[in-house]
Amino acid sequence: MDFELSDEQKLLRISVRDFAEKEIKPIARQLDEDQSFSVDLTYKMGELGLFGLNVPEEYGGSGMDTLSYIIAVEELARVDSSQAATVAAQNSLGIAPILLFGNNKQKDQYLPDLCAGKKLWAFGLTEPDAGSDSRASKTKAVFQEGNLIVNGSKIFITNGSTEITLGVTVQAQTGTGEEKEFSTILIASGTKGFTQKTMKDKMMWRASNTSELFFNDCVVPAENLLGTRGQGSKIMLTALDGGRLSIAAMGLGLAQGCYEAALEYSRTRKQFGQIISNFQAISFKLADMALKIELARTLLYKSCCLKDSNKPFTKESAMSKLYCSEIAREIADETIQVFGGYGLMKDYGVERFYRDQRLLQIGEGTSEIQRLIISRCIGC
Repeated sequence: MDFELSDEQKLLRISVRDFAEKEIKPIARQLDEDQSFSVDLTYKMGELGLFGLNVPEEYGGSGMDTLSYIIAVEELARVDSSQAATVAAQNSLGIAPILLFGNNKQKDQYLPDLCAGKKLWAFGLTEPDAGSDSRASKTKAVFQEGNLIVNGSKIFITNGSTEITLGVTVQAQTGTGEEKEFSTILIASGTKGFTQKTMKDKMMWRASNTSELFFNDCVVPAENLLGTRGQGSKIMLTALDGGRLSIAAMGLGLAQGCYEAALEYSRTRKQFGQIISNFQAISFKLADMALKIELARTLLYKSCCLKDSNKPFTKESAMSKLYCSEIAREIADETIQVFGGYGLMKDYGVERFYRDQRLLQIGEGTSEIQRLIISRCIGC
């Protein structure tokens, strides 16, 4: 076993951390306050090469491995979860399904602009009555004279309604019999009958874009089918397997950001005549934070290595997503405790971490669903 990162991965970490500190951190609070998605930051992240990290160079990507991508997401989340969410959703849910299941025409048409960060692509799975139970999707698509007529809606879709959103991959029922058949369809923004609406007043990720999508007799060419008919569930679940790694990376990065803030504050804050890091109650909190982060990083990086080695990683992916999101919650909470009353004020920034971590136990499979996946993998 070799736990050492490659020189390329070390350089990537330094580059992304430097970008996050200089470009994102100074405006993260204001973007959060304004609930504002930043096209400018998205373009800059594209110029840095943060989109299409795992995509072959022939399609405009960087051709890097999964671990490199996860390191990039981790470093963004260390500063701001909103920007990390934009990158994670674009790579794992926007680009990956097209790369893995698209035909040559679809790859050539969409991937170059998506990898460059000039355009975004969304992943339309969740519906008002279909979250953890993805097979409860009610959106339907009917084949008709060389087209697909789509009707239904999606909710809580990241990157679904920005001014640079190129389109969305939608799961829809295409079966006509009693047994459910799901297929995936590429639907471009601006298609007649396709409406995109930005959702506001979120507790978390307020500078990322979250959307409702509506399809009302939306006419899509049948050639926009992604993969083959009836392959929809496989395509969506494959994307989610990889997506869990990016959510885990967001949890890990957020936990790291909290820990560093708590450690720095504890070395300057004085009570009873000495800095509070001298008190065992505080130093033990910090020690537990460091321990949990180390364990989370080791598990997540192992999962990435399994994926890159083309070995089964479903169980490890679920474990990583579960553990990293749970320790993000624990460490964010303890960080607030270290800061005391100041931790509840926006001036210090850790209250944003506290809000942002809450979605990690819900998005891309709740903690309960991760435990269900793990239990099935171990034969329960």
